[in-house]
Amino acid sequence: MTKKLYELAIDETFEMFLLIKNADVRTAKNGKPFIAFTFQDKSGQMDGKYWSATPEEIERYQSGRIVFLAGKREIYNGNAQVKISGMRLARDGEPNEPGLFMEQAPLTKEEMVDEINQTLFEITSAPMNRVVRFILNKFSQEVFEYPAAKRHHHAFTGGLGFHTVSMLRIAKSLANQYEVLNKPLLYSGVILHDLGKTMELTGAVGTEYTLKGNLLGHIVMMEEEISKACIELQIDEDCEEIIALKHVVLAHHGKLEYGSPVRPHLLEAEILHQIDLMDASINMITQALQKTTPGEFSERIFGMDNRSFYKPTFTE
Repeated sequence: MTKKLYELAIDETFEMFLLIKNADVRTAKNGKPFIAFTFQDKSGQMDGKYWSATPEEIERYQSGRIVFLAGKREIYNGNAQVKISGMRLARDGEPNEPGLFMEQAPLTKEEMVDEINQTLFEITSAPMNRVVRFILNKFSQEVFEYPAAKRHHHAFTGGLGFHTVSMLRIAKSLANQYEVLNKPLLYSGVILHDLGKTMELTGAVGTEYTLKGNLLGHIVMMEEEISKACIELQIDEDCEEIIALKHVVLAHHGKLEYGSPVRPHLLEAEILHQIDLMDASINMITQALQKTTPGEFSERIFGMDNRSFYKPTFTE
């Protein structure tokens, strides 16, 4: 049986079909173009560089295409990478469907839809409930198909929906522990906080940032969607509940330098930021440790300040 990327030993050579998740054209020190690839199969994604790429090769090897790749798994700066020795596009009759190579959320779409729908009954604020339902319905397809990020956390098909459900579970646990928390505001913020990524990103295959994503960002775009929903539903967007809802969305990155237009000034906004950070961090570390042998350190995780994490040999 053909091994997957992360089943390969260091310095093991291979030939396998892989999805080109990303293909960024860059210029080397010698002035020649090269392609910085991110290859993917169901075990994860791994980078590899294709040096001295011709214009024809740049056109041929683009995001979302399947290639038959010959190479060797190596380690560079603490991270796994592919050394490419040969590559061609998949031919007729060979594996050629991106879905065969993509990681999937651990919950089905139906499970995620049901869990979010059950939470809607706990949003007892009428303005918030109506706005959340309206926006969820508008992006009902994308939210359960899109990744939550291009590369770092929950970067897989259905990752956005799974990130939302995971955060809701944490939020409910905290709300049971701290009765002072406003559940409708916190749950509404969790559901909406990253929904703008359905406009910021292009989708699960060959994920890139859209023009609006690059120039505006998902935080600002979701604040605009809340305003649009209020207009459509004839809700006063200057009422305190909607202003509070906008605030928790705008502040969920925590700091201005992290992309939030405003820092948290509501308890629920601070809690949402902490839940988001916690869930993203746990996902990044868990993904890395799943590819790590017990008794060894993981590869470095960019989103965790380039730290490596140790995988203990003992179990529970």
